[in-house]
Amino acid sequence: MVSDSPVLAESASARRLLPLIVPALVVGVASALILLGISLLAEQLQDVLWETLPQALSIGGYSSLWMIVMLTATGLAIGLVIRTVHGHAGPDPATTGLVDPPMPPDVIPGLLLVTVLALAGGVSLGPENPITAANIALAFWLGRRVAPQTPAALWIELASAGTIGALFGTPIAAALILSESLAADGGAPGALWDRLFGPLAAGAAGALTMSLLAHPDFGLSLPPYPGPRWGDLLSSVVITSAAALLGLAAVYAFPYAHRAFRTLRHPVLMLTCGGLLLGLLGALGGHLTLFKGLDEVKELSADPNGWSAGQFAAMAVVKTAALVTAAACGFRGGRIFPAVFVGVALGLCAHAAVDTVPPTLAVPCAVLGVLLAITRQGWLSLFTAAVLVSDAAVLPLLCVASLPGWLLVTGRPQMQLHGDGTPLR
Repeated sequence: MVSDSPVLAESASARRLLPLIVPALVVGVASALILLGISLLAEQLQDVLWETLPQALSIGGYSSLWMIVMLTATGLAIGLVIRTVHGHAGPDPATTGLVDPPMPPDVIPGLLLVTVLALAGGVSLGPENPITAANIALAFWLGRRVAPQTPAALWIELASAGTIGALFGTPIAAALILSESLAADGGAPGALWDRLFGPLAAGAAGALTMSLLAHPDFGLSLPPYPGPRWGDLLSSVVITSAAALLGLAAVYAFPYAHRAFRTLRHPVLMLTCGGLLLGLLGALGGHLTLFKGLDEVKELSADPNGWSAGQFAAMAVVKTAALVTAAACGFRGGRIFPAVFVGVALGLCAHAAVDTVPPTLAVPCAVLGVLLAITRQGWLSLFTAAVLVSDAAVLPLLCVASLPGWLLVTGRPQMQLHGDGTPLR
């Protein structure tokens, strides 16, 4: 029959995908602009809190006293905001992931406000979870009004892809992450790419918008990789596995920390105590263990021989404890960027302990292991580790090292909880 013609079927498929281009581009650009606006606002407030204010008070901006005071005050302020704003800035962040169902739009102002405060105040969390949640909520709310017949899943996919593309500066990150959660309809050839068509367009729009306006750069200033050697194969497996075990330690500690903070009952008290603990951890690990960690890893990598193996190990452990504390006590934020810091510090620790291990290999392997445990997303972990060094010669070793790393983390609890506080698997 004529209706079975392959040419007509291909034409119908193309006609179905073409209408996605405009909403995908709009959502992608808007997602990037929201991320950029929140990031710039947080940076301005950070300068006030950590430079202008301590200078006016003649106090060292990164002195132990100021870190403890500032993070305690940040916890108190965020707790008061969560207590008073409509919707309480969304659900318990311990129960949410990177891509979740849409929140009510009237929750978003409070969520964005506490995100700005956390980013500026030095909390060890990134912007990815709350910004993605905000963009999903806004895209879903507006999309359902403009095109009410459109499936809800489409707006979730477009907004999450646009945000992820903007966060990493490339649509490839969005495609890789979403490919783990999107099921191909019927298994027909090209079905997965049909599903990824709109999200890939949104991710490209978000990435290009962010690249043109903010010029993000995730590459680290590490020495060139001299090329693979037989010893590097063993090193990559050992470092990735060790990093995955440290990440799993954080995952297993997470529900206990969450339960301990919930005994305090009141969000203001939980966040104030959490802020105090983060301040004490900052005083112990140094100012580089504060904030989301993206700028701090560049400072670490700029001088890989500037600290001892023990100091790098201490920073990795302190940052891990700060990540667990911040995520468990109620601060809104993502875990990817702090986990990257843990991996970078751990990789540089391996290089400092055994100087024959190239830092350009040790760092991405450690980042890979930590992210596998924290995020449980293989493509995201592999992509992030590879983009930090931008050296194709490292990629085969990362692929090999990911195998034992994945065997260690698969089937384990995730760093996310059910509503009753039990770990998600």
